[in-house]
Amino acid sequence: MTKIKSDNPELKEKLSEMQYQVTQCSATEPPFRNEFWNHKEDGIYVDVVSGEPLFSSTHKFDSGTGWPSFVQPIEPEHVTEHSDSAYGMRRVEVRSKDGDSHLGHVFPDGPGPTGMRYCINSASLRFIAKDKLEAEGYGKYLGLFGEAAK
Repeated sequence: MTKIKSDNPELKEKLSEMQYQVTQCSATEPPFRNEFWNHKEDGIYVDVVSGEPLFSSTHKFDSGTGWPSFVQPIEPEHVTEHSDSAYGMRRVEVRSKDGDSHLGHVFPDGPGPTGMRYCINSASLRFIAKDKLEAEGYGKYLGLFGEAAK
């Protein structure tokens, strides 16, 4: 995967306004009014910009915050963490490694086994259903659902 720059002119055309504002300008979408906050289908969530595999439905939980929340990323090396002191708060921002997309924030108040809560904007994600993983090139993640890649 190649690093994608936010000044890429095609990027603004490819993404919706909300996706662009969240991934490129570090905006936050409204809680409870976003695509994946209450999504329950089996599959993985990838960066809407780069396609990097980020989170799995097997690690998703209802945090009550109105945003999709996960206890861990699929592969920790696909996300980066950065100090964020905007709005007078101390938080840890989560970005995708290759796409450099703003995803959301991580907090140390999640359930086991990690105790972490990755609070992620739906607008930064594209969902790939379990039965589409192989066709879309993500077959190696079928093991997350107790299935082997074909």
